[in-house]
Amino acid sequence: MNLKPTRPALPPHTAEENIAYSRQMLGELRTVVNNEGADVLRYFIEMAYMEAGDILAGLRPLSFKVQRDAAADMPLKPAGKVKF
Repeated sequence: MNLKPTRPALPPHTAEENIAYSRQMLGELRTVVNNEGADVLRYFIEMAYMEAGDILAGLRPLSFKVQRDAAADMPLKPAGKVKF
C-alpha cells in the first residue's frame, strides 16, 4: 500500500491576496512570452495583468455579475434560413 504523506492545510487567503499573487504570476508569464515573441498571448496576459492591478487599486470591481444586463443572459435562437 502506497501512502502519500499528507500536507498541512494551507491557511485561507483573502481575495486581495489571491489577486495580488495572480498579478505577480501574470507579470512573470508576460516576460516569458515576450521573450518568445508571442505577441497575441503577451497582449492577453498584459490585459489580465492590468485588470488585476485595477482590482487591487479599487478602480474595478472583482465581478460584474450584479451589473449585468438581463438581455445578455438570454439564449440566442438559431438564425434559420435567410431569404433575399
